Amino acid sequence: MEYPVPIALARPVAALPAGPGWWYEPKLDGHRCVLWRDADTVRLHARSGRTVTSAWFDIAVAGMNLLPGSVLDGEAVIWADGRLDFSAVQARAASTVTRSRSLAARLPASYAVWDLLAHPELGDIRTLPYTERRRLLLELLENIAPPIQAVPATDDIEVARDWYEHLQDQGIEGIVAKRANAPYRAGRIWSKVRHAETVDADVVGYTGAPARPRALAVRLRDGRRALTQRLTAPLAAAAAPHLMAAGPGARARTPGGDTYTSTAPGLVVEVLAGTTRHAVVTVTRIR
Repeated sequence: MEYPVPIALARPVAALPAGPGWWYEPKLDGHRCVLWRDADTVRLHARSGRTVTSAWFDIAVAGMNLLPGSVLDGEAVIWADGRLDFSAVQARAASTVTRSRSLAARLPASYAVWDLLAHPELGDIRTLPYTERRRLLLELLENIAPPIQAVPATDDIEVARDWYEHLQDQGIEGIVAKRANAPYRAGRIWSKVRHAETVDADVVGYTGAPARPRALAVRLRDGRRALTQRLTAPLAAAAAPHLMAAGPGARARTPGGDTYTSTAPGLVVEVLAGTTRHAVVTVTRIR
């Protein structure tokens, strides 16, 4: 398995799929990370493939307790006052090495794991069914203490609906549904139901400097390209590492004639669903 590994994603659906063979997990409000326990160290990469070990060094330190050869997929989250704090996650993800250590001292991170991609003895297990990978994950984490822990999972849709109805105040975004017999592969292979009225959009470019983008050019679900409204400072800081790592881009235009600088694929943002009918969309977070 090559680093970074392409990850599985979830597509939005209107309602939870029901019937035999479905499993459900709470959707946490955090920063997607894949954790690699190598022979001598731990590495973490984000959804885009960018290495983010320095931002989540406290998770990396805890990951040294895992057996070498383990590769886990999950979410870096931060709890504050009894609920998940996504603004704290954004701050950590966009921080320098020195700043991340200061932030971690006040609000340490946790790593909520939902999948095992490589096993220390079996190697790459992505072709195994979800339920078998889940069993191996729970065995692997049996003697591992927090901040690394498995997310809850159930095959009872009534339990999943109860999570959806009653855990929103704790920062749970919704529910992810997975097929019991499905292997792990890149792409939108899962289904998700969310409370927030947002949709995902692929970033195709930006305006301003890559270190301080003013706005993003996004490709919406219907294929349209549009500029977002001006980014807030935290959103710009969260997008900047990907834009800078992508290197110089070409000049491009939206169908409406707005110019922007193109960037490499891999960065995804959430935008308010109600704004996508217009020429300008509103970004709520960087995924």
